[in-house]
Formats: sequence, structure tokens, C-alpha cells
Amino acid sequence: MYAYIKGTVTDRNDQQIVIENNGIGYLINCPLGISAQIGGLGEEVTVWLYQNVKEDDISLYGFNSRDQKEMFLKLITVSGVGPKVAHTICAALSAEQIAAAVMSGNVTLLSSVKGLGKKSAEKIIVELKDKLKSSLGQTSAVSVTPVALASSGNGDAGIMQDAVGALVVLGYKDQEAAEAVGAAYEDGIGLEDLIRKSLKIASGKKFS
Repeated sequence: MYAYIKGTVTDRNDQQIVIENNGIGYLINCPLGISAQIGGLGEEVTVWLYQNVKEDDISLYGFNSRDQKEMFLKLITVSGVGPKVAHTICAALSAEQIAAAVMSGNVTLLSSVKGLGKKSAEKIIVELKDKLKSSLGQTSAVSVTPVALASSGNGDAGIMQDAVGALVVLGYKDQEAAEAVGAAYEDGIGLEDLIRKSLKIASGKKFS
């Protein structure tokens, strides 16, 4: 299983890129919505990878960041959502937008993705929220984090809790998610912006 590849972009089209590493060219499924964020021809880049293995095909799917890949991995756990559909969603919307849509129940935003209908969008929201509840459990550490302090007047508890949930959906532990949200929160901030700021803080701690 591949985690990521570092190399040079040697070819690209609307749906794929080729990354050369040590004389080998890796053909990676990567629509323009993602590859444009990765880099241009001749540039040295890092591409996060998912390897999809079927009886008659082995394919690589590329991502701009770890968080984008983590969201893809969550999406393909939803019944009826395969790698191609999940990749299309990740190319159209950022990980923060998808996570915010899930937490706020924004069916309209998800169903705006080409090829994704309202019923599929609703299913993504329901199933990912169910997985979130399972991840947090009944004794979640979130209850003793800065998120809980928001209820006493230090912030908007609802938006902070949604942001924590979004980071958990993206693969972060509940405690580190809550600490990042507590550090990122400021009065008047929107959910998507809070998720984005929190991700920068959480990922910085994880990989520092």
C-alpha cells in the first residue's frame, strides 16, 4: 500500500497525472480539481496516494494533502460511494467544505457535485455522522476540553462541537481535535473557517 510519492510531474490531462520517481513513471488518477493544487509540469511535488485493487485493475488515486486523502477514505466507507465518486467529490470540494457539510447537514452543497444526487448526498451525511457518533462514544474526552468551556460563555459551543466532529471525521482523535478547535476559535468565525484553522493546528502538531 502506498502512502505518498515524491517526484516530478512529467505528464497530465484532465483526469490523470504522471509522476516520475527514480526513473519510473506512476500513472495516477487525479482530476484537474486536485492536480491543479499539486503542481505543474516539471515541478517536484508530493502526491498522497490510495491504491485501489480489483480483480481486473490496480489503480492509484492522487490527493493534494493528507486531509484530502483522509476525507476520501471516509467517503468510500459510505454504501454506494466508490473511489471514482469519492474522488470526484474531493476534486470539487475541499476537505473542510465536505466536513462542514456533513456536520451541518448541508445536502445542497454536496449534491452540487456533478454526478452526485440528493439521495447520495443525504446518505453521505447520515452515514458519516453515525460513524462520528461511534468514534466519539459515550465517554468522549471532548467533555473536558475547551469545547465544553464554550458553554459557559467563552465561545459558541455548537460551532465548536461541529468543528471537533469534522476533525474526527477526518481521522483525528477527539482530544487532539478539541484542543485544536479550542486554539483556533475566535468570536464570529464560521464553521468552515474554523475547521480550516483547526486542521492547520492539528496537522502541524501531528507531523512536527
